[in-house]
Amino acid sequence: MHSVGFIVYPDFQLLCLAASTVFEVANRVLETQAYDVSIRSEGGGLMRGTTAVTVMSEPLGNEIFDSVIVCGGEAMPQVSRELIDYLRRAAAETQRVAAICTGAFILAEAGLLTNRRATTHWMMAHKLEQRFPDVRIEADRIFIQDGRFWTSAGMTAGMDLALAMVEHDHGMDVARTVAHQLVLYHRRSGGQSQHSTLLELEPKSDRIQNALTYARSNLRNPLSLDELAKAARLSSRQFSRAFRSETGQTPAKAVERLRVEAARLMLENGRHTVETVAYEAGFADRERMRRAFLRVVGQPPQAVRRNAHGAT
Repeated sequence: MHSVGFIVYPDFQLLCLAASTVFEVANRVLETQAYDVSIRSEGGGLMRGTTAVTVMSEPLGNEIFDSVIVCGGEAMPQVSRELIDYLRRAAAETQRVAAICTGAFILAEAGLLTNRRATTHWMMAHKLEQRFPDVRIEADRIFIQDGRFWTSAGMTAGMDLALAMVEHDHGMDVARTVAHQLVLYHRRSGGQSQHSTLLELEPKSDRIQNALTYARSNLRNPLSLDELAKAARLSSRQFSRAFRSETGQTPAKAVERLRVEAARLMLENGRHTVETVAYEAGFADRERMRRAFLRVVGQPPQAVRRNAHGAT
């Protein structure tokens, strides 16, 4: 049996505990007590979260869990020195140490993320990076595994992290079945962005919006600066300046992200060959698509497909 300890503290984020349901459902799917889950705090007893909800917790002691998951809380949670010391001791023997949302601040305070890749809620990533410059922050990831240490983005991303743990322990099919029973629309991979490109690139003016609409509908085209400017009914120079002002990106960078977004959806939801996906998304060839994926997603297209379909 794999023991999982969810660590809470005053003003923890209740939604982080929703990840515990993943392990509960995994037990049901596996038809065995594969996971033993408990809620722990430094002294035990009732613990009030950020909402008007209080949970009963058991005290932390000398017990060694197979997985320790630190819940997120306030923007930059403050916890006792005793809890920090516990995490340092536990990390020496625990198989997995994880943090959901701003729980990453607590792991970083304990020195457990030094020189490691990590993520957190996108709103707090910059502050985490400023406070702990020795942590390699990847602000745009749903979750990250760096050896025995796992971190996730905020809120519902804790569910994705827990599903990835189940997949690590019992395989893709079990994780997919758990996600289905949880009525999750989509089981997100760790490399997926916390944001949607289609939402991020919402400009203020109709002209730039028209150019983006044109680009989304014509990804097979070269989508040169002149072509996009024509769709916006602006000169190339005016369009380039206005686009960057309204979106914060160059047209070329935005088009690349739109292509990657479209290609990723095709890879995750369909059975097209990589060559077909590259063509449909407007990449000249699969190698150019691979390089774009590494820049935007941090993973090659084949890894995205494996995460979605369990292909080898």
